[in-house]
Amino acid sequence: MSWTDERVELLKKMWGEGQSASQIAKELGGVTRNAVIGKVHRLGLSNRSSGAAPASTKAEAKEKPAATPRPEAKPKPAPRLEPVRAAPEPAPAPQPAEAKPIPARKQIIPAGQPLPPQPSANEISPEALAKVNEVEKKAKKLSLMELTERTCKWPVGDPATEDFWFCGLPVQQGKPYCEAHVGVAFQPMSSRRDRRR
Repeated sequence: MSWTDERVELLKKMWGEGQSASQIAKELGGVTRNAVIGKVHRLGLSNRSSGAAPASTKAEAKEKPAATPRPEAKPKPAPRLEPVRAAPEPAPAPQPAEAKPIPARKQIIPAGQPLPPQPSANEISPEALAKVNEVEKKAKKLSLMELTERTCKWPVGDPATEDFWFCGLPVQQGKPYCEAHVGVAFQPMSSRRDRRR
């Protein structure tokens, strides 16, 4: 799309009437709202406060010659660099007569919040429960920091106590738990409902 003289005149007329850039773009066709805004700006019509551009602006837009190139700005002189001076060494901090040992971290006191819901014995099949009991005897009893993507992340015990640990046996492929704990964690909904009755 090119801005022909007729299209520019129509743009000026509609802009002077207070039409929006979207309305002008729709009327002209083949041009976007942003293209209209850009042309209005280049023509110097962009300052309309009362809905119509002043007559002097219209006349100036017609007489305005093509933009003249700006003279090149002179480069700023480089800032003067001063030599870097070495900072004086700080005075040594006074040492106390006796160095106090850092106190041991206080033991975390459990907040008394209930544990997340665990499957009850009647929700787990007796076979899976027996398998879990056997596996937990062989478990590696890892801490949270010892877990990897290949270790079973099944938690055992109360997290608020020191007896809390994770299974740590090799995981079943694609699962976060070992084979025995997968049997407990991923049970079909219907079999769980049947065992509750």
